[in-house]
Amino acid sequence: MEGSELESIAPLRLEAGMSLRAYALLILTNFLWAGNSVAGKLAVGHIEPVLLTSLRWVFACLIILVLAVPQLKRDWPVINVKWPLLLGYGAIGFTLFNLLLYMALNHTSTVNVMIEQSGIPLVIFLANFALFRLRATLAQIAGFVLTFCGVLVTATHGDIRQLLHLNLNIGDAMMLVAVLVYAGYTVALRWKPDLHWKTFLATSCIGALVACVPALIWRYHNAPVTWPDAQGWWVVAYAAVFPSLIAAGAYIAAIELIGSNRAGLFINLLPIFGVILAVLILREPLHGFHIAALALVCAGIVLAEWSRIRAGLAERTIAP
Repeated sequence: MEGSELESIAPLRLEAGMSLRAYALLILTNFLWAGNSVAGKLAVGHIEPVLLTSLRWVFACLIILVLAVPQLKRDWPVINVKWPLLLGYGAIGFTLFNLLLYMALNHTSTVNVMIEQSGIPLVIFLANFALFRLRATLAQIAGFVLTFCGVLVTATHGDIRQLLHLNLNIGDAMMLVAVLVYAGYTVALRWKPDLHWKTFLATSCIGALVACVPALIWRYHNAPVTWPDAQGWWVVAYAAVFPSLIAAGAYIAAIELIGSNRAGLFINLLPIFGVILAVLILREPLHGFHIAALALVCAGIVLAEWSRIRAGLAERTIAP
């Protein structure tokens, strides 16, 4: 194979490798986020949303600060300049979103939350276009439509007519605000400083914890705080480690690899993974509409990513 052919294959190989890593990170992220939504529902009656959010970030901060000491020392000059932005990422993307999610689950159904959360990719598309004139491709838009249909099939148990009977309340309003918040956080990661991932995660966790303080003060002055029972503590432990640290880090890394428009579409895997967790852990039955929904979501993601996948396949065919 001649040098010019090798030079043309190298970028394809690099992009294919980055895409595959991003896909793996996003699948892991959404699996852990699905567990967070289930945990949020299990927390109702066992721990208050404000206390859950606060304790979650207390333990997450303790863990990541122990792990990130060398990186924090090395990146301190950047932190010293960019600390308002770094703390803001945690306050908005970590605390505000999760507080709204947990509060919404106290008032509305998991079905409503799943449907509303599936709007995040669309808001990301619109925000990227409004701020940066970054257009979503036709494949990405078609992929979003397919994945959204998969979410609707899951949420309505295969009977779309149920959408006519949805009961909307204050919890749904909270969740719609949460959708705007997380889409904004995702798009704003474009301005993230060049830091080690441990440094970024540690500073974001600190920002998340600081943002909990006003909410805790407000909650304390309105009613006595009730400490969680055993189930509440288990929810705190899960939330502190898996969605707060592992999923957050994986999501940030994936966006660095393939961008927010492409990464955001994977969020619609959330309800599918929620079904899988319910079947595996809660022994709920698996129905045909679950399989149909999974097929729609996967088809939407493949459609949106097809040009990259096809390029990767072509590179494999050409390469010796």
